[in-house]
Amino acid sequence: MEYTVIKYSGSYSNEWNDLVSRSKNGTFLLNRGFMEYHSNRFEDFSLLIFEEDKVAAVLPAHRKGQAVYSHWGLTYGGLIYTDKLKLSSVIKILKAILVFLQENAVTTLHIKLIPSIYHKVPSDELSYALFVANAKLTRKDSLCIIDALNKLPFTKTRKESIRRGAKNGLIIKEESEFKLFWDKILIPNLHAKHEVKPVHTAEEIILLHEKFPDNIRHFNVYHKDSIVAGTTVFITDTVAHPQYISGNKDKNELGSLDFLYAYLINEVFADKRFFDFGISNEEQGRKLNEGLVFWKESFGARTLVQDFYEVEAANHFLLDNVLI
Repeated sequence: MEYTVIKYSGSYSNEWNDLVSRSKNGTFLLNRGFMEYHSNRFEDFSLLIFEEDKVAAVLPAHRKGQAVYSHWGLTYGGLIYTDKLKLSSVIKILKAILVFLQENAVTTLHIKLIPSIYHKVPSDELSYALFVANAKLTRKDSLCIIDALNKLPFTKTRKESIRRGAKNGLIIKEESEFKLFWDKILIPNLHAKHEVKPVHTAEEIILLHEKFPDNIRHFNVYHKDSIVAGTTVFITDTVAHPQYISGNKDKNELGSLDFLYAYLINEVFADKRFFDFGISNEEQGRKLNEGLVFWKESFGARTLVQDFYEVEAANHFLLDNVLI
């Protein structure tokens, strides 16, 4: 089977979104309605792969110079496809992509794979194809994950903090009041600790919530009618992931973050297979924030990795003789 690769344009948005919605490894983050909130920040170089006249796969990406990247504005990326596409086809598609990139003066493709917990069915075909194409592992992040089917208990210290939150009369409310949390908690904390701003502005997250109300939910924690903590959670078919979480300076004394996480894990998202605390890494995965990972593990979370690769476009010839 021959595959044709073309560069994405807005005229293909319906075909793109339909493929993502039917895919075995895509999530709402890969919908064009989500991706394009930051379209002004990147030179989009997303690709559609056709089998005859039907879209067989898509690759969310942007270009910088002679390199194409799994989109920097997204947590994960790679090749998105349905369960009808099998391993041999993915190998052929990767070859077609690398040939297309080389023909368009691109030397290197950088891929950040989708962590396996986000797959609806096993979807490691691209990982194998990258191996055969002699891709180089450039980064490995460690995520902390709770598996609802194999839960580990909270530690004694964490349980004590959760009880402290209850004794302090903390109230958790689900609401769409993003700006209060952004202005009062998140922005001041990120500036004080890291001198950075949230990836999303309050206006952007409000817009995204309006587009994806079932996938983006927000919870604030109040003490004596004042906000003391909050979290914005991204929800996929298999995973609940707090994208932003922060508390005020009294979070340890009040137990606000532990109280909030216990509520999310045990009640709100108890029906989700996985709860993803996110990464605890810095410096391309080579440094581990020991205090942060200790805190996440105290909820019973354990490690799952996300791999990042780079592959030379010229390596497409390595895929010629894989299938025997």
